[in-house]
Amino acid sequence: MTSNMHGRRQFSRPVALTALLAYSGWLIFPMLWVAYSSLKGDADIFRHTFALPSPADLHVDNYARAWQGAHFGEYFLNSVLVTVSSVVLIVSLGATAAYALARFSHPVGRVVFGLIVAGLTVPAQLAIVPLFFELRSLGLLNTRAGLILVYTANGLPFAVFVLAGFFRSLPRSLYEAAVVDGCGEFSAFWRVLLPLARPGLVTVTIFQFIGVWKEYFYAFMLVSGDVAGSARTVPLGLANLSIAAEYRTEYGMLFAGIILVTLPILVVYAALQRQIVRGIAAGALKG
Repeated sequence: MTSNMHGRRQFSRPVALTALLAYSGWLIFPMLWVAYSSLKGDADIFRHTFALPSPADLHVDNYARAWQGAHFGEYFLNSVLVTVSSVVLIVSLGATAAYALARFSHPVGRVVFGLIVAGLTVPAQLAIVPLFFELRSLGLLNTRAGLILVYTANGLPFAVFVLAGFFRSLPRSLYEAAVVDGCGEFSAFWRVLLPLARPGLVTVTIFQFIGVWKEYFYAFMLVSGDVAGSARTVPLGLANLSIAAEYRTEYGMLFAGIILVTLPILVVYAALQRQIVRGIAAGALKG
C-alpha cells in the first residue's frame, strides 16, 4: 500500500510540473511575443510573425510614435495622477473605516459593514447611468476629479473588507497597552495598530493600483467626451490606438502602446510581490 502511494506521488509530480510549465508558457508567450513584436516593423510582423526582430533593424521608434503621436504622454500622466490619488484615498479612508467597524462592536456597525461589503456585488454596468447623471449635475463629467471619486467609491468596499479582517485579528491587548501609555483613540490607531496592518495595506494598495490603472469601462463612459484629452487615461489611449492600427496597419506602434500600459503594473507587482503573498498568508482575506 505504501509503495503504491509512493509510486503515485513520483508519477504525479512530473505530470503536475509539466502541466504547470505548459500553462506558464501559454500565459507568458503572448506577452513575450507582443514585447519583441513592438520592436519590429509592420511588414516583418506580417511576413515573419513569430520570428525575433533583427538586431540591425530594431524599430525603437514605435515607442516614440506611440508616446507622442498617440498622445500617450498626456494619457500616461493622467493615469498616474488618477491612480495615485484614488489609491491614496481608498487606503486612507478604507483603513479608518475598517478600524472603526472592527474596533467598536455595535449592531449598527455590523449593518454598515454589511452594506459596504454589499458594494462588491454591484456590477459597474448597473451603476453607470446614475453615476453619469450625478457627475454631470456636479460638473465633474469629463474631469479627473470625477474619475477619482468614482474609483475611490468603487474600491472602498474591497479595502474595508480586507482591512477589517486584519484589525479584528490584532489582539485587543495592544490597544489597551497603547491607552495605558497615554495614547488616545486616534494615536493608538495611527502609531500602534495601523503599522501592524501593513501587510493588509500593501495587499489593498497593489490590487487597487492594478484595478484602477487598467480600468476602461468607467473611463470610457465618464471621460471619453473630453475632446482636449486632459482627463483621458492610458486604457482609452490604447483603445484609440488599436482602432487606428486596424485602418493604418501600425501594429508595431500598437504593441509598443500595450507594453507602455503593462509595464507599470509589472514593475509594481514585481517590487511588492513578497508583501502581497505575505499579506494573504497573514489572513488579509479573513473575516
